[in-house]
Amino acid sequence: MKAASSARRTSLRPSVSPRGEASGSVILWHKLLRAVAVLNLALWSLSAVAASRGQTTHAAADAAVQAQLLLSAGYVLGCAFRSVLPVCDIPRLVLIDSRLSSVLVGRSVATLAELCFAAQWALILSRIAVLTGSSLGQWVALAIVPLIVLAEGCSWYAVLTTHQRGHVVENSIWGIAAALVVATLLVIGPHRLEELYPPVILWCIGGTAFVAFIFFLDVPMYRARWLADRAAGRTYLSIAHGVADVCRRWTVSYRWEDWKSEVLWMSLYFSVGVWLSVSLVFASAALGTHTSAT
Repeated sequence: MKAASSARRTSLRPSVSPRGEASGSVILWHKLLRAVAVLNLALWSLSAVAASRGQTTHAAADAAVQAQLLLSAGYVLGCAFRSVLPVCDIPRLVLIDSRLSSVLVGRSVATLAELCFAAQWALILSRIAVLTGSSLGQWVALAIVPLIVLAEGCSWYAVLTTHQRGHVVENSIWGIAAALVVATLLVIGPHRLEELYPPVILWCIGGTAFVAFIFFLDVPMYRARWLADRAAGRTYLSIAHGVADVCRRWTVSYRWEDWKSEVLWMSLYFSVGVWLSVSLVFASAALGTHTSAT
């Protein structure tokens, strides 16, 4: 009985890579992520100040700004948490040996943060649609959050079962959602709201770059992993086994070979993605008392 109990305790412990395998590049990257997280918190604080100074007598406009501020806080804090405790979900890789680094915690934080981000876009697009009288904008605004909920479901499926096909579908949905937002903004016309002309142009450029990244780099990467797993005859986990696995297994690694495919997207996600979130707060405040359709 003692031997069995000891074996069970051992199986619950994370697998830790030898310290001698640590890469200076990974250590530097982690430091940069944490520095960017501090910068992002400062930027969000500035947006909070701007939101408080820009309050008007229009309850609906002020409520929209406060909603953007709170949703942005969810995204900024979620990204800050994941910058400090990065996780590579399917191989269960982490940089910090902590239960907070578990895939269950990291994926849960990511889900909440990404839903906040999606809701931000839905809110700003809905307001733009109302102000410009765009039925297309209103339809896309209603579609964004359900699309991302579906994407999150695919992500959880991939993480729990270790089946990369889920990530292929997840990221494809994100790409489609971004393409819809960009197309809608272009159809409405950046010139329709003078207050938002510069940010709308930047959103369209950034959104186009994101869509290109998703469909030319990200989705092909996950598809290649899926095909490689299938060729190798990989056995996938059931949902139940996956839940147990993400709760108790993680491997600490600072090897560049383990993280090199994650560095680019994580770096962009935790920097540019957060800056877009904060820009939505400033944009919502900039609309101020604008209430007439143009």
